[in-house]
Amino acid sequence: MLSQTFRHVPGLGGLTERSLWQQGCTSWQTYLDNPKEFRTGKVSQDEMRQYLESSVQALDEKNHQYFNKVLGAKNTWRAWPEFKDTAVYLDIETDGGQSGESITMVGLYDGKEFSCLVKDDNLGSFPDVISNYGMIITFFGAGFDIPMLKKGFPSVRFDQIHIDLCFALKQVGIRGGLKKIEKQMGIARSDETDGLSGLDAIYLWRRFLRGEDEALKTLIAYNEEDVVNLEVLAQIAYDRLKATELRSADISVRDFGLFAPKD
Repeated sequence: MLSQTFRHVPGLGGLTERSLWQQGCTSWQTYLDNPKEFRTGKVSQDEMRQYLESSVQALDEKNHQYFNKVLGAKNTWRAWPEFKDTAVYLDIETDGGQSGESITMVGLYDGKEFSCLVKDDNLGSFPDVISNYGMIITFFGAGFDIPMLKKGFPSVRFDQIHIDLCFALKQVGIRGGLKKIEKQMGIARSDETDGLSGLDAIYLWRRFLRGEDEALKTLIAYNEEDVVNLEVLAQIAYDRLKATELRSADISVRDFGLFAPKD
């Protein structure tokens, strides 16, 4: 849906974007091919052309920094299909403290493989690892995970596109904590981790520090399910948000043509 997005153009809001869709302007290229055919409100043809040409180039180059700057937090979900091949689903665990030193674990899932960075083992490699990704997907990461990671790793720029599923799902009326939403969506956890919470994760870490290696294995399994399940929720959020946008413009998927490619 990214190449059908216009509200990232300065001065162009949701109403004008929906108007463009209704006028038959279904992509950046559609506008660039026939700029005089479409009404763009207060934004001039030259401004639209320059901004959309930059957007086309940035997408061709997979320039995530560009879209991180221009989309705004409410619209980053629109970039998910185009950048999910460079995305990482991320979740941290802590010892209950609020400092950067409180991070005990960072779980990362790229859609194929899960990896876990553990304190006093390989957690220090996080800056190098995260630099490989163009998109970060979290659940309430804007309120917790990312601020904590910025404390723990102040040299990391965090210039990736960030989709916070907590807020993306709220936009389509799906509210609650991660575990509650998983159950609502029919996502099951293993017998080993079902019912565990963030507080349990703190206790598991403390048990590990007292010499219980099995506690660390359980904590890692818990963290893995946290991040792997985010991929399912990301698809749900994207599909429902896209459908909501279409309904708001009174446009069907069939009528919109290029707006609804297979993801």
